[in-house]
Amino acid sequence: MDVTDFPDDLVQTQAAWNATYDALAAPRPRDTTALRRRLLRLSVRLWWHPYWKTAPSVPAARTELRQMVRARRAVRAA
Repeated sequence: MDVTDFPDDLVQTQAAWNATYDALAAPRPRDTTALRRRLLRLSVRLWWHPYWKTAPSVPAARTELRQMVRARRAVRAA
């Protein structure tokens, strides 16, 4: 799939979702209830974002979004 121009708020929400998921997956996370609630809220925002109504292939675009956000995070960590 070609590189897609995702809205900034969608990219930020995916990045927040990844960070929250990582925090919850860490050994002995603190305040798991708050993390789970945040993950759920972010999941709802991601799933129902208006961008998906315009995407030609939603499953492929969702995958591309996840991969792009992970790649950006890896570049920042390096």
